[in-house]
Amino acid sequence: MKALKIVLWSVLAIIVLAVGGMALFAYKVTHGFPVSYETEVPVISFPAGQPAVLLFSKTTGFRHGESIEAGKVAFSAMAKKNNWFLYSTEDGGVFNTAQLAKFDVVIFNNCTGRLLNDEQQEALEVYVKQGGNWLGIHGAGDNSHQWAWYAQNLVGAGFSHHPIEKHLQEAAVTLNPLPDSALIQGLPKTWPQTDEWYVFFDNPRTHGAHVIWSIDSEKINPSGNILFVKDKNFGMGKDHPVAWYRTVDKGLAFYTSIGHDASAWKQAPFISLLENEVKRAVKK
Repeated sequence: MKALKIVLWSVLAIIVLAVGGMALFAYKVTHGFPVSYETEVPVISFPAGQPAVLLFSKTTGFRHGESIEAGKVAFSAMAKKNNWFLYSTEDGGVFNTAQLAKFDVVIFNNCTGRLLNDEQQEALEVYVKQGGNWLGIHGAGDNSHQWAWYAQNLVGAGFSHHPIEKHLQEAAVTLNPLPDSALIQGLPKTWPQTDEWYVFFDNPRTHGAHVIWSIDSEKINPSGNILFVKDKNFGMGKDHPVAWYRTVDKGLAFYTSIGHDASAWKQAPFISLLENEVKRAVKK
């Protein structure tokens, strides 16, 4: 009998520790992990006559490591092809008013967590408002950044969850008509993609976004329920945007929730859209 009690108490202790650990992890995802901010301004030589692209890949939350590295390779190839100057870094020191003004577009390559200090955040906000361009990929749109202006203006939709019961799922990605045809040049009307489909509380269309790609989330399992979380079983319905752009004062913000893993970077439509978006930014 005594041995049984010991076993039962041990099992209970393990359950409590597991639940506590998961609760702590969930809290950290939402409220941030310990962060250090890089404040030293880097030395950058901007070549004359070349559009400048900043590829930022810092993470302090979940790190999509394989996708981040694949993204670096893809953007490097695009830069070589299009004669762009690509500055790739995970150092937040570049987020200062003087240097940001020299970039045509800032790309958040699966960036998660709190990334910049208050002064650096303000520099990015001013940059976009004054006519700069921002492009966010997948993790750049989750709820880990602890920056209300960023979520409301750059992403343009409130992140809820991603599917758990079926983590990665195939869906038909459908092209939407746009007033800016250059962004969809060369893109197929529909194509299959397996990804981790982010679910947002609100449709970015309601905030003035122009949707480039969408899926029908009635044809996937959008449930993010796990253990005691039972309120994440909803999707976005037939109109589930997965790539869009919107104006932010004088600037533009592009975002796509595609890109959870490296396989996305092997998809020609995905690469073409990102290339089109950067081209649109450097010609603005």
